[in-house]
Amino acid sequence: MLDIEFNQVSKKYLIRKPSAQDGGSRWRNLLRRRADFWAVRNVSFAVERGEALGIIGHNGAGKSTILKLLSSITAPTSGEIVVDGRLAALIEIGSGFHPELTGRENVYLNGVLLGMRRREITAKLKSIVEFAGVEQFIDTPVKHYSSGMYLRLGFSIAAHLDPEILLLDEVLAVGDAAFQAKCLDRVTELRRAGTTIVFISHNLHAVSRLCERTLLLNRGEVLMDGPTNEAIAEYERILFHLTPSAPHGDPIIAKPQDAEIVSLTFQDSSNRQTNSFRTGDSLRAVVQYEVTKAIEDAVIEVYFYSIFGNLHCHFSTGTEGPPLTLSPGTGVVEFFCPEVALEAATFNVDVGIKRRGSRASEFVDCKRAAVLNVTIGKTVAGAFHMPHSWSLGQTNSALVGEPLDADLKLARLN
Repeated sequence: MLDIEFNQVSKKYLIRKPSAQDGGSRWRNLLRRRADFWAVRNVSFAVERGEALGIIGHNGAGKSTILKLLSSITAPTSGEIVVDGRLAALIEIGSGFHPELTGRENVYLNGVLLGMRRREITAKLKSIVEFAGVEQFIDTPVKHYSSGMYLRLGFSIAAHLDPEILLLDEVLAVGDAAFQAKCLDRVTELRRAGTTIVFISHNLHAVSRLCERTLLLNRGEVLMDGPTNEAIAEYERILFHLTPSAPHGDPIIAKPQDAEIVSLTFQDSSNRQTNSFRTGDSLRAVVQYEVTKAIEDAVIEVYFYSIFGNLHCHFSTGTEGPPLTLSPGTGVVEFFCPEVALEAATFNVDVGIKRRGSRASEFVDCKRAAVLNVTIGKTVAGAFHMPHSWSLGQTNSALVGEPLDADLKLARLN
């Protein structure tokens, strides 16, 4: 039995473009010509009852538009959509929260907005609060919550719905790695209970764990519909050929540009080009650039941002070694990381060339050049892993609570 059917569905938006004669005139701006933008075009697929379908693709591929169409936030321009069952959509977590209300009051408010009855919310309140880990602050206005607490409570409310069809849009990127695993376990429980799931995410590890079948979108069209591992492999192949796009933030790029970022690729320990790594794996980042005018004392940096725009770490040629001079022509800089220490998540990667001593926002060139997918290998609890070793010390009761003597025998465990 089918719960969802998409039959030749398209969604068109009208966007305004300035004409060549606009000249900045307000009156002429009102006469800007309109152009068609197809967010999705001729998309067809079906989801069986109890199935988990993944949807992946680059930003702007049409993933979120499909969820908005399914949840009736917007209507299709053409085609037919059939949904058979009670549907819940987790698209913007915590979007119904009121900052002046307490966590407890927002649980009731948000629960009602998601279609739960007050009696049902009361019965699940303790479980919702415990899952979010905010017991101590449940009667505090949420305007005082950290962003992590806010998102955890929002997900916890939505995770306690009992829908027949559940739509998820990047919701498993909430909190640290431990809470993300908890969220994934909860969604897995819902699937085992027979809930039909449509899951959109850049986190390929989460998609591969939850979904046996995945839809790969590219520029609003279905590029592939098949086994998840095959769809992910095809997506990675596409990522290698993406044109660098706008970087995070609002960098100031010098004009004229004396150098330009050409590409960024990642290689694993076998020198295989890939965008997917496990925590604990070694990683090599290869930056290719082209220089038109020599730059003395240049710095090349690689930045790793979460999907929420938070900078997690960066590589830089400016931290060690002699000054870097970029000569005219094409060149390559390689960064080697012996152990990927990021949490299991998906990261946007920017690359920048700057002159030493310039301000943080000033670049010769800066581009968003890649996406890095990190899955679970070595255990990571928190935002990142700190490589460490440990040893077992021999002591006696007289030394308990005192610093260990340097001559004590240590058995180093690796």
